[in-house]
Amino acid sequence: MVGITSFGAYIPAYRLSRDEISRAWGTRSKGGERAVAKHDEDSLTMAVAATFGCMKGGGQRGDGLFFASTTSPYKEKQGAAIIAAAVDLPKETRTADFTDSLRAATIAMNSAVDAVKSGTAENIIVAASDCRMGAGKSQFEPLFGEGAVALGIGNADIIASIEGSHSVFSELLDVWRLEGDSFTRSWEERFIINEGYMNTMQRVISQIMEKYKVTPKDFSKVVFYGPDRRSHTSLARRLGFDLETQVQDPLFDSIGNTGTAALPMMMVAALDEAKPGDLILVANYGDGGDAFIMKVTANIGKFRGNQKIKELLEKKININYEKYLNWRDLVPIQELSRPQSPTPSITCLWRESKSVLAFYGKKCKKCGTAQYPPQRVCIKCQTKDDFEDYKFSDKKGNIFTYTLDYLTPSRESPAVVGVVDFEGGGRVMCEVTECEPSKITIGMPVEMCFRKIGLRGGVHNYFWKARPIS
Repeated sequence: MVGITSFGAYIPAYRLSRDEISRAWGTRSKGGERAVAKHDEDSLTMAVAATFGCMKGGGQRGDGLFFASTTSPYKEKQGAAIIAAAVDLPKETRTADFTDSLRAATIAMNSAVDAVKSGTAENIIVAASDCRMGAGKSQFEPLFGEGAVALGIGNADIIASIEGSHSVFSELLDVWRLEGDSFTRSWEERFIINEGYMNTMQRVISQIMEKYKVTPKDFSKVVFYGPDRRSHTSLARRLGFDLETQVQDPLFDSIGNTGTAALPMMMVAALDEAKPGDLILVANYGDGGDAFIMKVTANIGKFRGNQKIKELLEKKININYEKYLNWRDLVPIQELSRPQSPTPSITCLWRESKSVLAFYGKKCKKCGTAQYPPQRVCIKCQTKDDFEDYKFSDKKGNIFTYTLDYLTPSRESPAVVGVVDFEGGGRVMCEVTECEPSKITIGMPVEMCFRKIGLRGGVHNYFWKARPIS
């Protein structure tokens, strides 16, 4: 038996209300809000956060990691390899990127299921994440949101077995981006909804029900992608599903359409509330359709993942439209008159990848002192070259002291820089993110998160920052 063994989700803390977007453009608001990734986040950092949650829930590291996104930071470099390094997977882990389609997450799921069924893998983590942008005043700007989900696909300790699957393809230009495009393009709305979305989804859902001899009434929950709420509701009614009791909330009003992560995010929300024996229909759209029939097992009662979707939705910080424009680099701003930061050394990044990406320090074998960055001489007992690796990424800590940097090259000023004392020993100086300058205090409890430092010389630089614990 093959199915979902674990899951984790990540939703950025920041929200931009659609009323705020309407205020900026003088248009009519449709209500609700969208999740916004901070300027130091992208699809890769969010995938790292979701993958950590997935690994924490299932206790399985995975012998494969697949990354699904239409907005990977690199056009020619594997994002899955960076994620695997950040979450500290073994070098022998199979990694792969799935991209260029909003259906990338379920295409990756199908590939993971095939790999596990064939015996070439036992547990593969599928991470889906997106940071798409809509042009100003477009229908996409208020609709798009950001987030990430990671699903463990394996053959042991299954919480939802995959009973069947079905796929179709469809060649139709509905939404797309060309090389160098910042914003998503689309064709005329009625055409792409009726001829693309409606026809394709009706086909793939009807065919999987016919293939496995089930009816709409057999499902406890129905989870399917929709480009917007109206189309999502219309499809549910056409297929005969009960909107009140069966159809999973697409989360448009709370976080928006999260692209490749949208369908997996709804799956996680459904599994958060699922009971043993529930039959769930899952269907995704993008250049065709993928559908799955899943059955929840008794293991769902034992599963203890990271925070539930409802809890993630409750943690939010509202921002204005001007801050959104700044974070997305959509308006020119005056840069500080100071020398540019140096381009990261590729050789140095490679040599120090374990300490930079996986956030490993050292622990003295003689006196037990933990320290970062790794070094040859113990800072306490001066013992030389007698250390063991010590991971800091999963350690919590407290702010020992801090400063506000008004000369930062960051997109926000002032930047909050803190010295963190870790539980169990060790100290590091780093930026503190998701914290207003007026809110930081000595002794504040923090946790570490993987974030983007900047883009220099065509290289995305990543490191770890502290974040207040709610």
